[in-house]
Amino acid sequence: MHPGARILIAGQAPGKRVHDTGIPFNDPSGDRLRAWMGISRDVFYDPKQVALLPMGFCYPGTGKSGDLPPRRECAQRWREQLLAELPNIELTLVLGKYAQNYHFPQTNHSLTRLVSEWQSHWPTMVPLPHPSPRNNIWLKKNLWFEKDLIPQLQARVEEVLSNSKN
Repeated sequence: MHPGARILIAGQAPGKRVHDTGIPFNDPSGDRLRAWMGISRDVFYDPKQVALLPMGFCYPGTGKSGDLPPRRECAQRWREQLLAELPNIELTLVLGKYAQNYHFPQTNHSLTRLVSEWQSHWPTMVPLPHPSPRNNIWLKKNLWFEKDLIPQLQARVEEVLSNSKN
């Protein structure tokens, strides 16, 4: 992480592939997230532009329907301190239920409702479904997401990153 980063990706925890390679979002989820943002791998992995901060730093293991949730004590111990080291964040993308529970504690909405109300947090925070291929069914049921939200997100990402060059 770099204090000059303008975009924060608030994610869940590393998956198995990331755990093995040590590179966050080095998988189909990352490919989809970069496409949603409209940025290249080089920009995505430039810590002066994009900060990656999961709710847990270690792979939590596999459960019945995917990865286990991040361990609660992890974020409780260090998340606020690390967020304080990122004073220039203009846009936070909040991926998945666990990160959304942390960043939107006042809401008890379903993923669909929280994401569909994205404009209420705009332009500084955007709740997103996790970009995992496991969410393909959700994406097919919620066509408005890629039709309405993604173009706005891409424009906002471009705006924020162009601000960092000034």
